[in-house]
Amino acid sequence: MVDTGPMDLSAPEPGDADQGWVFVIHDQQLCVDTEQHPGPGIPRLPAFLLRGHPDYRFLGLLHGEPCYVCRQTDHELADRPLYPMSLRQLLGQMDEALFTMAARALQVLSWRTNHRFCSRCGHATEAHPTELAMLCPACDYRQYPRITPCIIALVTDGDHALLGHSARFPEGFYSCLAGFMEAGETAEQAVRREVMEESGVTLGALRYFSSQSWPFPHSLMLGFHAEYAGGEIRIDDDEITDARWFHHRELPDIPPPGSIARSLIDHWRAGR
Repeated sequence: MVDTGPMDLSAPEPGDADQGWVFVIHDQQLCVDTEQHPGPGIPRLPAFLLRGHPDYRFLGLLHGEPCYVCRQTDHELADRPLYPMSLRQLLGQMDEALFTMAARALQVLSWRTNHRFCSRCGHATEAHPTELAMLCPACDYRQYPRITPCIIALVTDGDHALLGHSARFPEGFYSCLAGFMEAGETAEQAVRREVMEESGVTLGALRYFSSQSWPFPHSLMLGFHAEYAGGEIRIDDDEITDARWFHHRELPDIPPPGSIARSLIDHWRAGR
């Protein structure tokens, strides 16, 4: 993973930008212009139209230009049809800064939809005028976007890596082991627990690699390289239906470029 320098999420909404990016969302999918080349395109429209439209929410700056998010049902400014695609389908077709902003758009809109009422008193909430928060006018409680930390680890033993097959994966597809952190855990404790629960093996040294925002629906993936210490593979038959050791020259179908799982695998292979 690389630094997404072109993004500025803390910048105030500019008043004189010529164009703005529009992330149009339909049912947790991103609506894109499939006729744009190379690759599916995110609409870009005059920024003054977007600022004046009540259903377009400001996200931050990308390459110095403002970004907005809205639902497809509220989007009326496109000059050609847009087609929904999952963010997984768009992996590798966007640079990392654009992919990260698209993930932010999905997360922000999902959060706004799910926090229309105060979790403390039940009153209808309102968008905060200056912060990315939903404000309760009755009790002044603020709800900020939820971020759920997860771990993902590539377990290796020399020239071999431990990869798992989930019930939701296509046949023949394997990936790194992953799971949600639990209350009170450190990320390192979560790595050891999840790997033990899903595969039955114990770990030696851990090394943090990188992170990736993953909007399914609001995860922050923390990636680790992990050294195998001992134990035979014993799958849980719940989330993982198969787990195997694979030689770095004989890997199965693995996640596409752009995913943190693929970055972990490629980084390990490059060092062999």
